[in-house]
Amino acid sequence: MKLRHRTPGTRMMTALIIALVFAVMTFCLNVFAEGEGAAESAAFAYASPVSLLPPVIAIALALITKEVYSSLFIGVLSGALLASSFSPAGTINVMINDGLIEAVKGSAGIFIFLVILGILVALINKTGASAAFGAWAKKNIKTRTGAMLATFALGVLIFIDDYFNCLTVGSVMLPVTDSHKISRAKLSYIIDATAAPICMIAPISSWAAAVSEFAEGTGYSGIELFIRAIPYNFYSLLTLVFVIALAFMKFDFGPMAKHERNAIEKGDLFTSGEEHDAIESEVGAAAGKGKVVDLIVPIAVLIVVCITGLLYVGEFFAGASFVDAFGNTDATVGLPWGSLIALVATIIYLIARRLISFKDAMACIPKGFNAMVPAILILTFATALKNTTGLLGADVFVEGLMEGAAKGLMNFLPAVIFLVACFLSFSTGTSWGTFGILIPIVTGIFSGGEELLYIGMSACLAGAVCGDHCSPISDTTIMSSAGARCDHLNHVATQMPYTITVAAISFVTYIIAGFVQSAWIALPVGIVLTIGTLFVLKMMTAKKQG
Repeated sequence: MKLRHRTPGTRMMTALIIALVFAVMTFCLNVFAEGEGAAESAAFAYASPVSLLPPVIAIALALITKEVYSSLFIGVLSGALLASSFSPAGTINVMINDGLIEAVKGSAGIFIFLVILGILVALINKTGASAAFGAWAKKNIKTRTGAMLATFALGVLIFIDDYFNCLTVGSVMLPVTDSHKISRAKLSYIIDATAAPICMIAPISSWAAAVSEFAEGTGYSGIELFIRAIPYNFYSLLTLVFVIALAFMKFDFGPMAKHERNAIEKGDLFTSGEEHDAIESEVGAAAGKGKVVDLIVPIAVLIVVCITGLLYVGEFFAGASFVDAFGNTDATVGLPWGSLIALVATIIYLIARRLISFKDAMACIPKGFNAMVPAILILTFATALKNTTGLLGADVFVEGLMEGAAKGLMNFLPAVIFLVACFLSFSTGTSWGTFGILIPIVTGIFSGGEELLYIGMSACLAGAVCGDHCSPISDTTIMSSAGARCDHLNHVATQMPYTITVAAISFVTYIIAGFVQSAWIALPVGIVLTIGTLFVLKMMTAKKQG
């Protein structure tokens, strides 16, 4: 990993901003605590707007300072301070036990999957198979548009799980996009845009299973709600339209335009920030021996065995139906289960092919681990931030907002639900947690069987995906950065204008859907608005550059 040089003045300014923001926040809240008492301070923070203060602080600091680790740490610390009523010992206890340790426990399976995938990438690179695939792709995929669409197509095909999607697509397509001078920021956006949005409209996926689980006890069939909501999931569907249109129209806007311009004109795929190329395409004894098939076989084995692992954990082989198995599975168990088997099989395959020695294969283990350390650290801090925010009753606060909104005009409610879900998911970095909170509320607001129920349900799911898509503390956003080996904050900053554009169009489309209550009318309108918006943005960009 290489870190671009920062001037002493930049580092000093960063430190001052962090210290100032944190000092002001602590001073204000301590004044309140001293004046009202610790118990009343905790009551003040719980289920109030203050409950969302820690993630807001973390996100704001990350965007201002361009430094993610300290920003997330300060967010976790501020959440622990509020949750413990400013008790020094209580703050440490909340931060360590309820925050970091619980984060590691809850994410251990994903950590294992990340590390194993990093090892697989290191193994494949060591054999020269990645270089062979890059040479093949350069010969057969002749344009930047073709490279983007190929990446998009692979992301659509891997619809089982978003974690799996992010890391697999990045590992496979990196040589292709690099050869066509597509910036790492653009690659990470395409990966992110075909991860959660695809899983949210795929009936057979870990996301469909999660929605079904959260719908239990509402009186509705979870899978039926999910399927009926698909045509109204405007954010996910319009994001796919947006990516395809951008590829064909050959333009970018916002910070992404700078990254793409630098990639095309200067060959600079990173522009700024950390360059995550810790897994190098090494040249050794096996250089030149690896072929395209030596990349395809391990990836194919990984996909097949991981799907089998998800089904096994869901008790498919114990008699459960295919759909029920996905409804009962746990990706944090099934993916490590499958990836470990795939790793062992890949090592045996590569040694049998005499592409790598056992010693070299074992040397790839620490290389793969080192490559995933940044993603693991960010994911740990982000999950700890979610945990401490949960202690402050953010879900109760949002439930109160929704109940208040339900008293207004029912036809506008899907658009309101979309905005609330966006805000909650962005602030907490979890789409699953967001629709886990909102689904029971949505099913309670609308009477059974009416079309508004399905529109409201889709608005909840779409808003959760939207907030998750652009949140710096979202695990999917983090792993999209890791999959593309892109600086995390570069990914967030370049992706934000794109997600906001699609979110604004989706909001308008939900207003229309609330009145016409037909996907056959609302969705085409949304598609026209998306393409029309891009044409306007392209003309504005061209005029500005001219």
